[in-house]
Amino acid sequence: MLVASTGKEGLKKLQQEIIPVVLSDVKLPDINGIELTSQIKTSFPATEIIVVTAFGTINDGVKAIKSGAFDYITKGDDNEKIIPLVSKAMDKALLQYRVLELEQKLTSRFSFESLIGKSAAITNAIKLAQKVALTDTTVLLLGETGTGKELFAEAIHQASPRHTKSFVAVNCSAFTKELLESELFGHKAGSFTGAVKDKKGLFEEADGGTIFLDEIGELDHDIQAKLLRVLESQQFLKIGDTKPTKVNARILAATNRNLQDEVSKDKFRSDLFYRLSVFQITLPALRERKKDIKLLAEYFMNYFGLKVKKQFTVMTDKFVEKLEAYNWPGNIRELKNIIERAVILADDDVLDETLLPYEMQEPQPSKNGSLPSTFDLSSIEKHHIQRVLNHTHGNRAEAARLLNIGVATLYRKLKDYGLE
Repeated sequence: MLVASTGKEGLKKLQQEIIPVVLSDVKLPDINGIELTSQIKTSFPATEIIVVTAFGTINDGVKAIKSGAFDYITKGDDNEKIIPLVSKAMDKALLQYRVLELEQKLTSRFSFESLIGKSAAITNAIKLAQKVALTDTTVLLLGETGTGKELFAEAIHQASPRHTKSFVAVNCSAFTKELLESELFGHKAGSFTGAVKDKKGLFEEADGGTIFLDEIGELDHDIQAKLLRVLESQQFLKIGDTKPTKVNARILAATNRNLQDEVSKDKFRSDLFYRLSVFQITLPALRERKKDIKLLAEYFMNYFGLKVKKQFTVMTDKFVEKLEAYNWPGNIRELKNIIERAVILADDDVLDETLLPYEMQEPQPSKNGSLPSTFDLSSIEKHHIQRVLNHTHGNRAEAARLLNIGVATLYRKLKDYGLE
């Protein structure tokens, strides 16, 4: 237990260490205890204060509670009350400190500091994101699958003035047109078969915060029109409703498609494209940031090591060499999966090249016997999709899950690459 003879001394002790519960007299040499309560709650909101006085009045009690005091008691009124009261205040304070700790961990996990990499390609992207985060500007994140677009979106949200509100992420390729419209905008009861009650959409859930629309290139034209309305007027019509719903949500979008090509093919609205692409950030593919591969691999090694209760000391030079020589069609997500596999297979505290998949140790030929071109991205993607399909024994839903793309996107790519 710590003791302070003045309010100033008490505030100094609070700055030096965590004090969950404070008992304060109303009459202090340098400050009124009720005023001190207000100052403590402003600077240390998780700390609980019990105000004690020799001459209690209802007016002082009301002031104390309004200032944020946990309770207000009179000296000698009932000394047996003080211990259970302190115990209750302690329980509440410790819970509040735990919530603050979790919030800080969450913020740290999704902050720009959590984005790993020192290469010019990724640091330039981070700088752009940090600048735009402070605004309400719509951002379009571009890049291949697995480059970390959702992590960037969450970091932008956490660094924005909206960080205390919701961050809602939705994969636009994961739903049918009808279901996606209901998920995004909600519906009124009776608007269609099965709509037994009103449903709030994800835009409403993100009100005051941020909504992240991943794989936005998959949107149907009708939903594109509704999204354009939200961007222009911050309102939309729920399915079956006649009265517009107003919403204040910042929109972050992402795609691995070339939307300008989609516009020229009349598959994506040009007016929506220009609204979305006010501020574009292109995330580099992992093969474009070779210097970061070892850093990312070490991070995943330690992360998965903790999960399986193993402590790793080193990755061999040959292991790193193989990682850096690979083209990474699946980008960071593929690297993460490969390191997790290596961690599970390892018998000791070293990761070596024998723990890597066979195709990383010796490049595998395609069906016609030739290797995919090192520089031909579509050839590499086709080869990777075929490899994943082989792994899932042709199960396309499972392949889409492993590739972290929508089933509709996978079917489109299978058609484009003649893999149907």
